[in-house]
Amino acid sequence: MSLSAWGGATGTLVNLPVITNGNGSNLWYGGRNLGISAGVDLRVWQYHGFLPSVEIRGTYPFSKGTIASEENVLAGIKIERPFGRYHPYGDFLFGRGAIDYQGRGYISLDGLTLYQQTNSNVLSPGGGVDVDLTHHYALKVDVQLWHQSVPVTTTGKLNSLAVTVGAIYRFDFNHPPKIPRDTRPR
Repeated sequence: MSLSAWGGATGTLVNLPVITNGNGSNLWYGGRNLGISAGVDLRVWQYHGFLPSVEIRGTYPFSKGTIASEENVLAGIKIERPFGRYHPYGDFLFGRGAIDYQGRGYISLDGLTLYQQTNSNVLSPGGGVDVDLTHHYALKVDVQLWHQSVPVTTTGKLNSLAVTVGAIYRFDFNHPPKIPRDTRPR
């Protein structure tokens, strides 16, 4: 059994369409924010060298950018395959997210609706690598694609890219703690 907790800084590319002039002819995709992410992974077994686990994570933006900021809570499965001190993995997560539109809100591309916030289910395939530093500590580099249904785009979908760099602490339930021997003379 293995339990690990992690936290890190997350940069998000919101990828929201933005009209830069009144007639809609100049359209670009943008929106960036910076936040923190934290999560826990619980693994109870291994299968032919693969280590499946259950993961729960959340992301909260503290630098919300000028267009939109995203926050979410996700849970799902993660499968890693260790190669020495490197642990590449893939995961598929599902949860709930909110997008807050900055300034006076977000005007839909048809120009008829002003949005301040939208909430949606989030599907998040992703992957990354954990690099062991010691038995308990590791570094994390993680990439997630947040796929959301939102009414503000013409397709009704929004795909944001989130990159997290952080640190991991692994709790060890498999080895008893080492007790120092009594060094007093007898």
